[in-house]
Amino acid sequence: MSKNDPIGEIRDTRLADALGERYLSYALSTIMARSLPDVRDGLKPVHRRLLYAMRQLKLDPTTGFKKCARVVGDVMGKYHPHGDLAIYDTLVRLAQDFSVRYPLVDGQGNFGNIDGDNAAAMRYTESRMTTASIALLEGIDEDAVDFRETYDGEDSEPIVLPARIPNLLANGSAGIAVGMATSIPPHNIGELANALTHLIKFPNVTFDKLVDMVPGPDFPTGGELVESRQSIVEAYRTGRGGFRLRARWEKESLSHGQYQIVVTQIPYQVQKSRLIEKIAELMNLRKLPMLADIRDESTDILRIVLEPKNRTVEPEMLMEHLFRQTDMETRFGLNMNVLDAAGVPRVMNLREVLQAFLDHRHEVLVRRTNFRLGKIEHRLEILGGFLIAFLNLDEVIRIIREEDEPKAVMIRTFNLSEAQAEAILNMRLRQLRKLEEMEIQKENERLTAERKELETLLKDEKQRWQVIAGEIADIKKEFGEKTELGKRRTVIGLPPTAVVVPLEAMIDREPITVVCSVKGWIRAMKGHAEDTSDLKYKEGDLEKFVLNAQTTDKLVIFATNGRFYTIGCDKLPGGRGHGEPLRLMIDLGNEHDLVDMFVYTPDKKLLVVSDAGRGFIVGENDVIAQTKNGKQILNLSPGEEGAVAAIIEEGTDHVAAVGQNRKLLIFPISELPEMTRGRGNILQRYSKGGLADAKAIKLEEGLSWKAGDRTRTEPDVREWVGKRAQAGLKVPRGFSTTGKFR
Repeated sequence: MSKNDPIGEIRDTRLADALGERYLSYALSTIMARSLPDVRDGLKPVHRRLLYAMRQLKLDPTTGFKKCARVVGDVMGKYHPHGDLAIYDTLVRLAQDFSVRYPLVDGQGNFGNIDGDNAAAMRYTESRMTTASIALLEGIDEDAVDFRETYDGEDSEPIVLPARIPNLLANGSAGIAVGMATSIPPHNIGELANALTHLIKFPNVTFDKLVDMVPGPDFPTGGELVESRQSIVEAYRTGRGGFRLRARWEKESLSHGQYQIVVTQIPYQVQKSRLIEKIAELMNLRKLPMLADIRDESTDILRIVLEPKNRTVEPEMLMEHLFRQTDMETRFGLNMNVLDAAGVPRVMNLREVLQAFLDHRHEVLVRRTNFRLGKIEHRLEILGGFLIAFLNLDEVIRIIREEDEPKAVMIRTFNLSEAQAEAILNMRLRQLRKLEEMEIQKENERLTAERKELETLLKDEKQRWQVIAGEIADIKKEFGEKTELGKRRTVIGLPPTAVVVPLEAMIDREPITVVCSVKGWIRAMKGHAEDTSDLKYKEGDLEKFVLNAQTTDKLVIFATNGRFYTIGCDKLPGGRGHGEPLRLMIDLGNEHDLVDMFVYTPDKKLLVVSDAGRGFIVGENDVIAQTKNGKQILNLSPGEEGAVAAIIEEGTDHVAAVGQNRKLLIFPISELPEMTRGRGNILQRYSKGGLADAKAIKLEEGLSWKAGDRTRTEPDVREWVGKRAQAGLKVPRGFSTTGKFR
C-alpha cells in the first residue's frame, strides 16, 4: 500500500464525544437486548430465543427429551450469538423448581440443587418444554406477534411471545443493565388471575383492593412473608420497595422436656449449605450462645435441625436471634423496571404491569382473530369453487379432458378465481363422491357461521374482553390454587414485633478485664486482673484505661468530639497480643481522642463538660449508641473539645471544677440542668485557659484527688464553695500537679 492510497474518511472528533456515542450504544444494547424483561411476556431475549428454539425442535411436554447441548447449539447458532455457557445457565435456571415459581423447562438429569451445587455439563443433561412454556408460545404461528430477522438474516425470531400467562409477575425477573436494574419477585398465578379479572371490570381499581387479591410474592422455596400490609401496598403502588422473608420452622418435642427446632423452608435464593456454614461459623465465634448444634437432615425435603443449649431457652427467642444474624431472614427488593410495549424502559406499578399484560392479550386476540378470518376466507373461496364444480361436474370433466388450457377456460366459464380453478384441478377423483359434496357443504356452512362470529367479535370490544376473561379463567383452572403446582407456598405472616432479646440470654456471662492504651489499642483479658503492672504494650505506648467488666456488659466511650460510642464487651478482641485499634471498631477519626471509658450502668447519670467549661447532666440511658457512628451528646463550638464524662454517684450534692489556671470552684449540683443533648451551662469562668477537670462530690466528705500513687483529701472545702460560673480560688495545697482529680 503506497502513501497516496486512500485510507477512508478521517473526521476530527473530541474523545469525549466518541466515547459518549459508543458507550450510549453499549448501554442501549444492554438495556434493550440483555438485562431488562419485556412487560408483555416477562422474558429477556435469551429466554425468548431459548423457548422458541425448543419449540422449533418440537420438544413438547408429551414428546421425548433432547440433549441440552443440542438445544444450546441451536439457540447459539440460529438466534443468540453469545457464549454457550450463558445460554446453558439460563436453561438450567428455567428448569430449577427452587429458582423459578413455574418452571419453563422440564429437565432430566442433574440440574443443580438448593445447596448451590452446579448442574452437570450440557452433554449429560436433557430437556423439553413444560405446559407453562407452551402457554407462553400458544398462537405464535397465527400472526399473534411480530417477527424480525435473526442476527445473520437467515431466519426469523419473535420480538415478543403471545404469553397466555402473566409470566413477568408469575416467575419474576432480575437483571442489572447500565444505569438501571430490575428486581421482580415471583407471584402466584391464581392470585394474579383474580386481579386480572377484576381489572377488566374495574380499570381504576385501588392498590388496596389489588393487595386483597395479590397479598404478596409467592416464592418457589416458600418461607414466611413478614412485611406489613401498608409497606406492601406502597411497594406495589410505586413499583419500588422490598419484602422481608423469613424461614419457616416448627418446634419438635423430645423426651424429658427437651425439644429441637426444625427449619422446613428457607428464604428464596439462599443456599442451604452456605446458610448452615454461616451459622456454624457464628457458633464457633460464640455469637450464638443459645444454640448447641445444627444438623442438615435434608433429603428431597428440606430439614435443618437446630438444638438449643438447654430446654429453658425459648424457641421464639432463639429464632429471633437467628433471624437477626443470619440469612434465615432476607429482604427481596422490588424494582419493576421493565421495557413497555414500545420498548421504553420505565418503572411500572402493579396495576400498570397487569394492564400491560391485558393490553397485550387484547392485541394477540385481535391479531389471531384476523389471521383466522383470513384462513376462513381462503378456505371458503376454495369451497365455493368445489361447490361450483359439483354443480357443473360434467362440464368440468369435459373441460379438463378436452381443453388445452383447462384452468383459463374454467375461470372464464364459471367466473372462478385463480385459486379456485387451481384447487379444482388438484382434486382427487375420490373427492367426486356425493358424500364428499355433502361434507363440503357442511364445512362451508360451519365456516360461514364462524366467520360471522369472528367479525362480530372484532366489532365488539366488550365481547373481546369477555373472551380474555374466559382465557384468564382457563389459566386459573390450569395453574391456580387447586393444582399441585399452583398452591401458595409462601405464607403471609404478621410483621415481627420488636422482641427484646436480653444480652444475658445470648452471651455467656464471664468476668473480663478491659485494657485500653494511650494510643487506643483495646483488648479484653479473661478474669478480673488484680495487678496490671506486668501488662505489656506496644513500644512507645502506655496504659490509659483498665476496667473490670462482664462479657454481657456494654462499654461506653466518650471522645473529644462530644460523641458517645457503645461496644458490647463480648465483641472486644481477646487478651493475647496487644489487641486491636479501637478506632476501627467505632467511627472515630484520628483528629479526635478518647476522653473516658466506663461500663454502662442503667439509670446512672453523667456529668458531661467541654474544655471551655460548659456542661450539663445526662442519663447513661440517653448516651447509648446503636451504630458505630456513635451519638452526639455534647454540642461543641469551633475549637472546643469534650473534656469530662464523670459518673455521678448516688448522694453527691456538689460539682467541683478546676481550671487549667489551677483555680477550684465548688457549687451545688442542682445549678446544672439535666439534658439529653446540648451545650449546657457555664460551670466556671477562666481569664485564660480552660477546664482541666470536673467531678461530682459529697460536700460533707470533702474533696479527694490522686497525687501519684496516693489519694489525698481536703476535708473542709467550704472556702471554695460558690455559685456556678464564678472564677473560683486557688487549689488546696498539695493538689495534683496534673491539674486533675484522677
